[in-house]
Amino acid sequence: MSERIDFYTTVPAGMKALAGVSSYVTQSGLPHEIIELVFLRVSQINGCAYCIDMHTKALHKDGMPWDKIVLTQVWREAGHWFSTREQAALAWAESLTLIAQTNAPDEVFAQAQAEFSDREIADLTITIGLMNAYNRLAIGLRKLPDSAPRG
Repeated sequence: MSERIDFYTTVPAGMKALAGVSSYVTQSGLPHEIIELVFLRVSQINGCAYCIDMHTKALHKDGMPWDKIVLTQVWREAGHWFSTREQAALAWAESLTLIAQTNAPDEVFAQAQAEFSDREIADLTITIGLMNAYNRLAIGLRKLPDSAPRG
């Protein structure tokens, strides 16, 4: 598989706009670890190798144990690896990423409300939407993980 279009060089203004949203998210006050966990989980659901590679490495670099990173995909069955706050964020991320199937159910929103303020939920929702946008760019245009062997 080869890259279809290098979106960073083809549409720099569009990527700059997404980077602005990314900057907003990182400065929103949401914990960095939750942002990265959400980025990873959304990317796992969407099957984005480029983003999974990037956010797995970011979490590990920030000190998250490999066991927790590996268990992100099955966080519900992972015992006490994930706090109730992380679980609420991951449930909301899954619900919105799979919105055509889930329709963002009230019980998942209530779980988020139990752990986050309204502002944090809105910021978390922006975070989820941002990663879904990045995933669609990377998957659709075949962006390879930085660690992928080049042939």
